[in-house]
Amino acid sequence: MADWLVDLVAALQNNRDTGNGRPDFTEVHFGSLRVGVYEPRGTDPQKPHDQDEIYIIETGSGVFFRDGERRPFKPGDLIFVPAGMEHRFEEFPDDFRAWVAFWGPKGGEGTG
Repeated sequence: MADWLVDLVAALQNNRDTGNGRPDFTEVHFGSLRVGVYEPRGTDPQKPHDQDEIYIIETGSGVFFRDGERRPFKPGDLIFVPAGMEHRFEEFPDDFRAWVAFWGPKGGEGTG
């Protein structure tokens, strides 16, 4: 069982050296919940995910594309993306960093 109190900064820093091929994303797991830091550089190549997710912007501002709509984002903003929805960060600086959390069943929890 995972500890219920995790020093995320230390855990994520330690995970950066695992050679998992994704230096832009590291994570900590709790059941279906995955928490991590997302730090793309240059472009955001992500595809729709199997689970619902949120982003909490830590540093950097730009534009977030979600399902055909674009909105500006800034530090402190929270962005929700339902499972399976096209999305990406655009026009972001090199110091961009967001916390991200995925949870729930494949296909998401739905709109109920």
